[in-house]
Amino acid sequence: MNTRITSRITSVGILILAVAVVITVIKTSSWNAAKPVPAASGLVVHEWGTFTSIAGKDGVALEWRPLNGASDLPKFVYTIQNHDEGLRHEPKANLTAAVRMETPVLYFYSASETDVSVKVDFPKGKITEWYPQARSVSTSIDWGRLKIMPGADFNFPIAYSDNTRYYAARETDAAPVQVCGTNGKAVQQEKFLFYRGVGTFDLPLSVKLEGQNVVLRNTSQDQIAHVILFENRGGKIGYQLIDDFPGEATYPRPKLDKNIDSLLQELKQALSASGLYEKEAAAMIKTWRDSWFEEGTRVFYILPRQTTDAVLPITIEPHPADLVRVLVGRAEVITPEMEKSVRAQVKLLSDPSRQVREAAAQAIREHGRFSEPILKRILETEKDASIRDRIRQLIDKSAITTE
Repeated sequence: MNTRITSRITSVGILILAVAVVITVIKTSSWNAAKPVPAASGLVVHEWGTFTSIAGKDGVALEWRPLNGASDLPKFVYTIQNHDEGLRHEPKANLTAAVRMETPVLYFYSASETDVSVKVDFPKGKITEWYPQARSVSTSIDWGRLKIMPGADFNFPIAYSDNTRYYAARETDAAPVQVCGTNGKAVQQEKFLFYRGVGTFDLPLSVKLEGQNVVLRNTSQDQIAHVILFENRGGKIGYQLIDDFPGEATYPRPKLDKNIDSLLQELKQALSASGLYEKEAAAMIKTWRDSWFEEGTRVFYILPRQTTDAVLPITIEPHPADLVRVLVGRAEVITPEMEKSVRAQVKLLSDPSRQVREAAAQAIREHGRFSEPILKRILETEKDASIRDRIRQLIDKSAITTE
């Protein structure tokens, strides 16, 4: 009798342990990053990127000049300014758009050397930077045929004098790619395909500041799975995570009582849950950490896949067995504190002291490419004629540009 009871207890214990193991495996699989494996059955392509917009008072993205600032790219990267000699291009700094599309990179995984062709369309924008060289660039970028070369040992280009975020994107297990130049002879290698651009298209998330609250509204038909409301004020960090965003809601500006390490971990999990491999998610965060979490208030969100495919239709031949595309939206919020600070500096530009004027100009420049949108916001309500004139001069002459 005792032996039978003991046997039953043991069986039940084993069953409970087995169930616990299964639950643990399922939970771990849903949160941990997927591991890259050789694509024995075909090609695997992963893409990550980010884009920046500036929220207007009505929640609609403002038109601005996103390239009116210092470049953060290596000198070997192609731009519309140095591509195709003899063609005339408008200076990059003068391009006006609602969205700055930044660092989309395409990674390739294959069990063997593979020839592919890749083209990305940007029907409501223009490609402005890219590497390696492409066959054609305009409102699309077409690399033509290229080789995916797993295990190849290449010396990728590097410019040691550059202080650039570009190189972090190489820190993955992706296969190198090799591209022939437009003359069919020059060969270039890289760990990915890289491109950037500017454009104006409907964003899926409306962001509006009302007093000390941020109003968010999903303007698309697709679910926005991950949203982060972030603020850095004087080096103090606050953020709020919003999973399964309901569609429209109002949130208070976050309390400045968090640390950046916990946010990085949460963000890495969100990127991994969206399909990126662990090293890809880490490379993306390393690439953008200093910019994403600088002084200011902003909202991050992962673009619905349907929106990504509509904004950036992609054609890859042969068709990959798996294609993952993860784009992170960044909506900058111009706060009353920003307006007050910049307005005070504009007034000081008329100070008789040269030292004071230079310090004021530097304070405005520290807002970088967002300086002009802040000045335009101040101009909307400023009544002092002298300050209005000064702001117009700054905007017209691009006196605040960091180039």
